[in-house]
Amino acid sequence: MAPEKMTPEKILKKVRDEGIKFIDLKFIDLPGLWQHFTITPSEIGIDDPDGHKDGIWTEGIGFDGSSIRGFQEIHESDMLLKLDPATAIIDPLCQYPTLSIICDIFDPITKKAYTRDPRFIARKSVKYLKSTGIADVCYCGPEAEFFIFDDVRFDQDQHSGYYFIDSVEADWNSGKDEKPNLAYKARYKEGYFPVPPTDTLQDLRSEIVEVMGTVGLDIEVHHHEVATAGQREIDMKYKDLMTMGDQLQWFKYVIKNVCRKHGRIATFMPKPLFQDNGSGMHIHQSLFKDGKNIFFDAKGYALISQTAKYYIGGMLKHADALCAICSPSTNSYKRLVPGFEAPVNLVYSARNRSAAVRIPMYNENPKAKRIEFRPPDATSNGYLALSAMLMAGLDGIVNKIDPGQPFDKDTFTLSAKEARKLKTVPGSLEQAINALEKDHKFLLAGDVFTQDVIDTWIEWKRTNEVLPVQLRPHPYEFALYFDL
Repeated sequence: MAPEKMTPEKILKKVRDEGIKFIDLKFIDLPGLWQHFTITPSEIGIDDPDGHKDGIWTEGIGFDGSSIRGFQEIHESDMLLKLDPATAIIDPLCQYPTLSIICDIFDPITKKAYTRDPRFIARKSVKYLKSTGIADVCYCGPEAEFFIFDDVRFDQDQHSGYYFIDSVEADWNSGKDEKPNLAYKARYKEGYFPVPPTDTLQDLRSEIVEVMGTVGLDIEVHHHEVATAGQREIDMKYKDLMTMGDQLQWFKYVIKNVCRKHGRIATFMPKPLFQDNGSGMHIHQSLFKDGKNIFFDAKGYALISQTAKYYIGGMLKHADALCAICSPSTNSYKRLVPGFEAPVNLVYSARNRSAAVRIPMYNENPKAKRIEFRPPDATSNGYLALSAMLMAGLDGIVNKIDPGQPFDKDTFTLSAKEARKLKTVPGSLEQAINALEKDHKFLLAGDVFTQDVIDTWIEWKRTNEVLPVQLRPHPYEFALYFDL
């Protein structure tokens, strides 16, 4: 059951009645990591029955924006958080009774919403959708894959660099003296769907799902994924874009902290293992107007409408730029390579998981008809990724962008000549960032993404991710070049 939608009055009553000790204020930085700090109930007016009418509920609470990635410079650091009471939920992972509230970010000088706040961008994308008259709701259903490891170590300095990963499930441990080794290791690329004892974390995933339910996440399924060494997937039921943006944050937060409680490590890094499948976040989307799914057409290819085709056309046209936001890490492009079920080819097709855009064909229910964009991964900022995809799709509808004919072949088994004819995703984050720099006008429609946000994102990625990785020797370079 979803938690009750809260108001300041209900929050104050809940804090009093349930003995809440702390209020945790959460917000998201530009790259996509949840940030927080914690206040006491007195700060929200618990000592004054009418306290919610002024103070923090109207004025907000200050924080240092210059210490948050992608936000303010030191000379303009003061920023405000304004609490969104509708998001208040008891945090099930805190030792002391704690009420968690997601916040929006405001400029204390202009009193306006902060344009670099990813949650504000998502809200503007929904507003823009409604303003077009095309639809009034965008439903989103991400499938975020992840790994659960037993031990992770990594370091990099001037004279050394390494990482070590271990998992009791890993195929590389089949010969290890574990005193005793209980065998049943998941073979490379054969982790989909063995029962226990090969799947060792059935109960841990079930506990994660139980905790997710307490914070309002509707879970449809959980299972082992393809890779060895503990790759997993938990799927949420689709929600409207803004709700899903919030829920993606809870999703990652719950997984990481339940795993930590059990002495394990969860990561959404797309490609932590060499020569096995990486973790993606396939995102399902559909548009509804007046309660009707405008992506459905009983006579259309794969039961999709012309509107849905135009939406696909927009996503394929802007796919390179989208990758800079939806597959936004240097590691993303270790996953987006042929041979590991990664959707590198920019085509669309029914049922075909080798295509960048897939049209699921599980049933003929008009409300279930949707498209699935497969290149993204969960290193993305959910608010930004969902918004960017919506903007690309809407650009396709507004400008009637034809996606061409569907490609109903296995793109992984094409000849070299056939493969060369297909457009593919960028080969690196640098290429994706360059594409975004050239192609982002579609994101500026309705002032959803501002030029400042685009410029800041590009500069951040180049300076803090692309260049630092390029500057550091790779361990395999020693194997290739040391003796030359």
